[in-house]
Amino acid sequence: MAQLIPPSEAKKLSPLNSLIFASRWLQLPLYLGLILAQCVYVFHFWVELKDLIGAAMGNAASLQHILDVVTVPGATRPTKLTETTIMLVVLGLIDVVMISNLLIMVIVGGYETFVSRMHLEGHPDQPEWLSHVNASVLKTKLAMAIIGISSIHLLKTFINAANYKTETMMWQTVIHIAFLLSAMAIAYTDRIVMTTHSKH
Repeated sequence: MAQLIPPSEAKKLSPLNSLIFASRWLQLPLYLGLILAQCVYVFHFWVELKDLIGAAMGNAASLQHILDVVTVPGATRPTKLTETTIMLVVLGLIDVVMISNLLIMVIVGGYETFVSRMHLEGHPDQPEWLSHVNASVLKTKLAMAIIGISSIHLLKTFINAANYKTETMMWQTVIHIAFLLSAMAIAYTDRIVMTTHSKH
């Protein structure tokens, strides 16, 4: 375990090095922008959920909005709320949640790794994964989150397969497999790096 050097004994950085090191704060507006994007996703989630509940209770305007969301261009438009329609809307809500989780990992993990420590040690709400986060762990977790999001999109396509061309489904499957292989390659590469470091 690395020993912390007291500030009084720490080597003083040159002005150029201090400027370069301080440039990490340029990333702060990016993370604040992602927080605003998270707010948009929260708003979108509640709009879709409100319309789903409204459609289930017989609201015509909510039903039309739900059908607009789930109907593939060129496909036959449903006339009522069906089990398949509900499933597609719910999968869309799950997709929003998973993308929001991805945003949280990027915002919190990225800020902690590349900008500044948040000093969450001992905090009851500290995420379990944040206690050992680094660039390598963050990269692997992001890859797994992207695979999860891709799986939801692929499932939505297969549930509504009658309205999609075979070529579209094939390409979505190929892209999903590419995500899987990329995540496996990232995990394997990290394992090699960690094994190499442990031997030195």
